[in-house]
Amino acid sequence: MTVWTEITGQGEAVAELARAASIDPRDGVVPTASGVSGPEPGGLFDGLAEAPSGSGDPEARSSNASAMTHAWLITGPPGSGRSNLAYAFAAALMSPDGRGDENTLRQVNARTHPDLGVLATENVSFKIEDVRRFATTSYYSPSVARYRVMVVEDADRMTERTSNVLLKALEEPPERTVWILCAPSDADMLPTIRSRVRTVRLRIPDVSEVAELIARRDGVDAATAEQAARLAQSHIGMAHRLATDPEARRRRDDTVRTALGIRSVGGAVLAAARMIEVATADAKAFTESRDAEERESALRSLGVEPGAAVPAQLRAQLRSLEDDQKRRATRSLRDGIDRILVDLLSVFRDIVMVQLGRPEAVINREFGDEIGRAAAATSPARTLETMDEITVARRRIEGNVAPALALEAMLVSAVR
Repeated sequence: MTVWTEITGQGEAVAELARAASIDPRDGVVPTASGVSGPEPGGLFDGLAEAPSGSGDPEARSSNASAMTHAWLITGPPGSGRSNLAYAFAAALMSPDGRGDENTLRQVNARTHPDLGVLATENVSFKIEDVRRFATTSYYSPSVARYRVMVVEDADRMTERTSNVLLKALEEPPERTVWILCAPSDADMLPTIRSRVRTVRLRIPDVSEVAELIARRDGVDAATAEQAARLAQSHIGMAHRLATDPEARRRRDDTVRTALGIRSVGGAVLAAARMIEVATADAKAFTESRDAEERESALRSLGVEPGAAVPAQLRAQLRSLEDDQKRRATRSLRDGIDRILVDLLSVFRDIVMVQLGRPEAVINREFGDEIGRAAAATSPARTLETMDEITVARRRIEGNVAPALALEAMLVSAVR
């Protein structure tokens, strides 16, 4: 097992990051586990080392050094494995030989490595005070690893103001600190940040690649893994959920069945309400138990007995937790609604495929008969218009339009 074992379908990105991680931070040399410069026979990095330590070839040594930089931006569509790749890269960077050892990987996966900094949010956006504190810690020297690694998940959720705080840290990087930012696209970042990072672009993995990963990692049978990967459209996280959670599969089937059953404006309004209910239930299932555990833990840390009244002087701390939980619930609901819209896009894509004589390309094969009837009832041009309306609804929700209104308007337009 290597740090890259669970990265699927990203061979070029892995090769680039593995090359960078293998550079010795002291002189740009590729180290080996034995401490002797040069590639280790049969290792992951065979053929990557160009110049051993003390090489008289300055161009080769320069080539080694240029493979590494202090700031990286990993971009790719949702579910492509941005965060997984970021942490695999972090584990390789912090391991003694740049290849990733089991102990370092275990600590990184648990987010407990002393030289790993993680900035993530379950809210709609980052708080500026959190970003400011995080940027300050980037100036600490690594305590046990070769590098101090700062990972920022969902960097696109930074406002311009918080991005400027991060920019200051990127402009004056410490010698042994490496930044790894994750975002769907480099266009989501400020131009001033884009100019200071090296971008690694991920592709959407093939369904077969995701299915193989899910079957191997989650222990499900091949048929279930293939179905989950196909319905998730190669979104690794969603494929995992569909493969391991029957209730998630049921909710998705309910959404597809509801969409294919719309015949009138009234039906569209009812369908929108039903989909909001599904998204709300999904978000509640995701956050409710966690919220209760966090509240119980907070009360315990404050010395408040279960069921006892919270003293007035402690209510502000509890209120801060509740505010964070509300923001997380808002994001979870938005993410759930967006996932419903992505599922609807897959349905209308399937309808277009049938209309164009490509039934073998259908994603939602379990609804083949219903999709065939829907394809016969309309034209490809009208189906494409509906797909455009779904895209508009996603943009509106992202722009803080009430999700129920955006979803209802989209479904009503689809049946007119």
